[in-house]
Amino acid sequence: MRLKFTKMHGLGNDFVVIDATQSPVALSPAQLRFVADRHFGVGCDQLLMVEPARSADTDFYYRIFNADGGEVEQCGNGARCFVRYVHQRGLTAKSVIRVGTLGGVIEPRLEADGQVTVNMGTPVFEPARIPFTAPAEAPLYDLEVNKKAIKINALSMGNPHAVQVVDNVDTAAVAEDGPLIEAHVRFPQRVNAGFMQVVDRSHIRLRVYERGSGETLACGTGACAAVVSGIRRGLLDQRVHVATRGGDLVIVWAGAGAPVMMTGPAVSVFDGAVEIPD
Repeated sequence: MRLKFTKMHGLGNDFVVIDATQSPVALSPAQLRFVADRHFGVGCDQLLMVEPARSADTDFYYRIFNADGGEVEQCGNGARCFVRYVHQRGLTAKSVIRVGTLGGVIEPRLEADGQVTVNMGTPVFEPARIPFTAPAEAPLYDLEVNKKAIKINALSMGNPHAVQVVDNVDTAAVAEDGPLIEAHVRFPQRVNAGFMQVVDRSHIRLRVYERGSGETLACGTGACAAVVSGIRRGLLDQRVHVATRGGDLVIVWAGAGAPVMMTGPAVSVFDGAVEIPD
């Protein structure tokens, strides 16, 4: 199969984007892993599929596949790339679009300066909906990782997140603890593990070990989850600059019941085609 694609990134979180609006594209988990492979395929953290809307109140449907071939609910950096892609391809002229996803409807907006703002919806804290095994909702949870107890916030931003506060993200045990948190038995659908350093009330540094992809240079939903966690702990104000290894995002959350707004860049790198083994 010969597959046309566009390579994009949001702060170094990189994507292969496929236009499936005219005809469906079906790839097996093995084929998805081939495309994502950085040695034998194209190379990406996630593959994004642009599909026709599945409901009358949306403009498109958006599917996200991790590098391990598994489909996931949401991807914030991918959402920004999505809106830039559909504009560049002439698939819409709207500056604000409504996009259906496995994790719910999102509303990306293309700003006049080229940045993209995404309404990421309201965070979910109810354990059963994250999903996370806990007897009741709590502000903080103890999680046993690598024979030690860590304090986490557990929440969903359309996908599950476990956020912990660390003294310094440069020395945090991301490589060691990240995969243990990702696969922890208390997260039945696995989880994205966030390591947040609070610089001041309007500035954090963040690293995220992403479910199915490993550590990435940036994670949009991870940035949203970290800021929400910090605000709920009383550590952060409503508007926060999030410094990732790939660059900066701005996250705004007004509190309970309000949506999380994320603003950042989205960049097209190149177009290409790849032969995918059957």
